[in-house]
Amino acid sequence: MEAAILLALGASFCTATSSVCQRLGAKHAGSSGFDIYLLFRLVRQPIWVLGLASMIVGFILQISALHFGALALVQPILALELIFVFGYMAVIGSRGVKRRDWLAAIAMCSGLGLFLLAASPSGGRLHAPGYLWWLAGLTSLGVVLGALAIAFGLGRRPGAAPSRRAAVLGAATGVAWGFVAAVIKELSSHLGDGIEAIVTNWSLYVLIGAGAATLLLASHALAAGPLAASQPGFTILDPLSASLLGLFLFGEHIQTGVLDLAVQALALALIVGGVSALSHSHLIVGEDEPPSVPAGEFATSR
Repeated sequence: MEAAILLALGASFCTATSSVCQRLGAKHAGSSGFDIYLLFRLVRQPIWVLGLASMIVGFILQISALHFGALALVQPILALELIFVFGYMAVIGSRGVKRRDWLAAIAMCSGLGLFLLAASPSGGRLHAPGYLWWLAGLTSLGVVLGALAIAFGLGRRPGAAPSRRAAVLGAATGVAWGFVAAVIKELSSHLGDGIEAIVTNWSLYVLIGAGAATLLLASHALAAGPLAASQPGFTILDPLSASLLGLFLFGEHIQTGVLDLAVQALALALIVGGVSALSHSHLIVGEDEPPSVPAGEFATSR
C-alpha cells in the first residue's frame, strides 16, 4: 500500500506540473476558433514539450500505482493534483493565492476523494458490448461538440471573459479524458493475450485517436484562459465521468447503503461549493493582468 500511495503522489505531482508547463506554453498561442494546427505550434515550445513529457511520466506512475493499490485508494490521491497546481500558482503566479482559493481547492479535492471512497466502484465485466461503446462514444462526442459550440460562441461575444471559455473547454476535456480512461480499461484486458491480440483490437486505435483529440482539446482549454478556470474540469470531471462510464459500460456497481449515499451527497456538495467559490476568485479574472492598485495608493505614488 505504501508503494501505491507514493506512486500516486508522484503521478499527481507530475500531472500538475504538466498542466502548469502546458499553460505557460499555450497562454500566448490562443486562437479565435478551434485550430487543428495548435499542437504543431505548441510542440516547438520547450516548456510545452516538458509538460507533455511530465504528463507521460504521470500516466506511467498512475498505472504503476494501480498495480500496487486499489482504484479507491489511488484515485483520491490523484485528486491532489489541483492542490499542487495551486502551489505552483502561489510560487510563480503573478497573483497571490488567497485563503479562500486554497479552501475552494481543498473542498473540491476532498469532495472528489470522499465521493470515490464512498462509492467504491467494483465488480463488473472485462469487456463491454459493442452497442454500449457506440452509445458512450457518441454521448461523449456530443458533450465535447456542445462544449466547443458554447466555448467558441462565447469567444465571439464582446466582453466575454476568457475564463468562461477555459472553464467550458476544461470541463469538456475532463469528460473526454474519462472516456479515454474507459478505453484504456478495455485495452488493458487484452494485454495478457499477446501482441497480435492487442494490435488487432479496435480499442488500441480508438485510444490513439481519442487520446490525440483530447490532447488537442486540452491544449485549447489551456490556451483559452487562466489555469484556475480550466484545471477543476480536468481534475474533477475526469474521474467522475470515468466512474459513470464504468457503471454504464462494464456493469460496475457502487455502494448504495443509506450512509454511503449520504456521504456521496455530502461529497458532491463539497465539490459544487468549491467550484462555486473558485468561480468568483480573482485567479480567473486574468493571470496576466496586474493586480489592481487602489486609488489612494496610486495618488500617493504620484
